[in-house]
Amino acid sequence: MFRTLSDKLQSVFRNLRGLGKLTEKNIADALRDVRLALLEADVNYKVAKDFIESVKTKSLGQTVLDSITPGQQVIKIIHDELVALMGAQHAGLLLGKSPAAVLLCGLHGCGKTTTAGKLARLLAKQGQHPLLVACDVYRPAAITQLQTLGKQLNIPVHAVPGETDVLQIARGAMEAAGAQSNSPVIFDTAGRLQIDEPLIQELVRLKEWIAPAEILLVADAATGQQAVDIASRFDNALGLTGIILTKLDGDTRGGAALSMRAVTGKPIKLVGVGEKLEDLEPFHPDRMASRILGMGDVVSLVEKAQESFDATQAEKMQEKLRKADVNLEDFLTQMQQMKKMGPLENLLGMLPGMSNIRDLSVEEKQLKRLEAIIQSMTPAERRRPEMIDGRRRQRIARGSGTTVADVNQLLKQFWAMRNLIKEMPRLSRKMARLGRLKMPAP
Repeated sequence: MFRTLSDKLQSVFRNLRGLGKLTEKNIADALRDVRLALLEADVNYKVAKDFIESVKTKSLGQTVLDSITPGQQVIKIIHDELVALMGAQHAGLLLGKSPAAVLLCGLHGCGKTTTAGKLARLLAKQGQHPLLVACDVYRPAAITQLQTLGKQLNIPVHAVPGETDVLQIARGAMEAAGAQSNSPVIFDTAGRLQIDEPLIQELVRLKEWIAPAEILLVADAATGQQAVDIASRFDNALGLTGIILTKLDGDTRGGAALSMRAVTGKPIKLVGVGEKLEDLEPFHPDRMASRILGMGDVVSLVEKAQESFDATQAEKMQEKLRKADVNLEDFLTQMQQMKKMGPLENLLGMLPGMSNIRDLSVEEKQLKRLEAIIQSMTPAERRRPEMIDGRRRQRIARGSGTTVADVNQLLKQFWAMRNLIKEMPRLSRKMARLGRLKMPAP
């Protein structure tokens, strides 16, 4: 996400850091490049103009020009202005009374139905008991899709196949939610290829009847400026409380995310960062600004790790490491837990200075190959790799669709890792002994 913008801004920053002294001219040159980067990222023209003016005013202050590190000061100003542009603080969902209604709206193809499922999963993990409601009466596949998602997530779905009155469906849903103590009630509504009067009137009637705590526009980030225009029109009709940006992982520009808050005044509350049901994240302006500028997002990385890694398994792994008793089964478990955290590119983007690493598809393929090799082994072979002889290696290679050389390479890496773990206590004692020898006599 934001790859194009991030690359261009980091190039500007390298030039800024190389300047010993800043002047009005080289600040103007740098900000011209920043402005071009924003416009190429499909940021709204007025938003880009106001952003540059604000950064310029603050960058020309004496405290910046006379600073020991003026380039770093300007970078901090750009970071702070980016945070302010995207909303300053994280805006969470305000659900209020139970059962609380959440109305999702948006154009056809923006990912509303999938987002409804993702949102239900996120809220269920937070201890709530959501109910999904199928109110897209024009696309039969939408009802089936929502029911399938509900079954996958073990979350109830209220659907009335054949019913065309969305108010009737809504009444039944709210009654069912009250009877079963479900909250929030998430309404997946119909979309169109473009905004038209019948669509708006249907949503207005639904809004008036259910009095939703949240009215969230689901917008495709890849549509850029069009997404901002769509948000403005839905807001004028319904009074949006927030925005969910989908497909942010597939948009290298990011202009919609940067323009949306400034143009509509409505906060981006959640972002879709992948196709899996767990790929919906709360939107934090400060963390996103850091990722755009190549400063990483360690807080989100830690949160992902805490969510993905099983605490009991982590404790067992620590004990195994302490005893140097790891095997290929442990290796496989760690790889599978890493995969739960998402694509390697997204994870590295959260580490400072790693966002510009490219072509990670090779590493992803390598990890998949290693996983296939280990899964082609028997449980006994995983627990006791020393029993894997030449004949077994041939069988494992055939079963995993790899070569014997690939199997040999994996085993070689595993034994090297295990030997290093065994050597760690001895090396630590040696380092401590050397440290004592070098200490001056009292």
